[in-house]
Amino acid sequence: MSFAISKLLVLTAIAATAALGTYGQPSGSQASGQAFVGEMLTYEAKVDKILRGITVAELTFAATSEPASNQIVIKSAAVSKGTLLKLFRFSFLQEYESTLDLNRFRILKTTKHDVQKQRVRDSEAVFDYAQRMVTFIETDPKDSMRPPRRIASEIGEQVYDMISAIYAVRLLPLAVGQKLEFSVSDSGLVYKVPFTVTAREVQKTVFGKISCFRVEPEIFGTGRLIEQKGKMVIWMTEDARHVPVRAQVETSLGEANIKLKSYLKPVPGPPNRAPNF
Repeated sequence: MSFAISKLLVLTAIAATAALGTYGQPSGSQASGQAFVGEMLTYEAKVDKILRGITVAELTFAATSEPASNQIVIKSAAVSKGTLLKLFRFSFLQEYESTLDLNRFRILKTTKHDVQKQRVRDSEAVFDYAQRMVTFIETDPKDSMRPPRRIASEIGEQVYDMISAIYAVRLLPLAVGQKLEFSVSDSGLVYKVPFTVTAREVQKTVFGKISCFRVEPEIFGTGRLIEQKGKMVIWMTEDARHVPVRAQVETSLGEANIKLKSYLKPVPGPPNRAPNF
């Protein structure tokens, strides 16, 4: 059972970042991208039935700006909680850093630190739009003699990694029945990911009971981001922020629920004074 649980939780962390981030093909703008700066989202993941709704992981997303280079940096992490380690002697940590061009709101570089028990991998993906190429290099920091893993793939004009697309979708106007497809790169490969806005539903959230869009991305299946059977549903607020407040992941290994735990956005203060939360 412990193997199945650990695999489900790692899959949930991957699916959460993938599906919470698999939306849209907008041509972003500096003004709209800048609106995310200072925002922090925190989620908790629970596995139902087997672990009876115990929180087993936490996900965070935070955006900062690099005015000198006209870039925005989005840092995210998925971290296993103590209960998982105590019950199954399993832990994981996935840290992403996504750097985007604010003018086009497209991905420029992705760095990743991935830890699963004793296994550790560091990677970097660099996106060269002049050459229409993404170059991915993965290394094992525990084994300096291990040759780096290298993958290069052709890209188009507008590409996202799994994290940056979270913010790209929030720039889009959404409507029930809407169907879109876009390009997302993960580990040097590029995928076409379709999604459908299937309904408008009321959800209980940290903002209270509010109307949300029900979004169903196709990230599971042969040739997709996650090559196994499964389904994911995401609920995003209907307001202009389009905040992802809940996600549900179903696989052959079980079901996990991810809910927004806290939302922070700095309120501008007087000049020469730090923003207040």
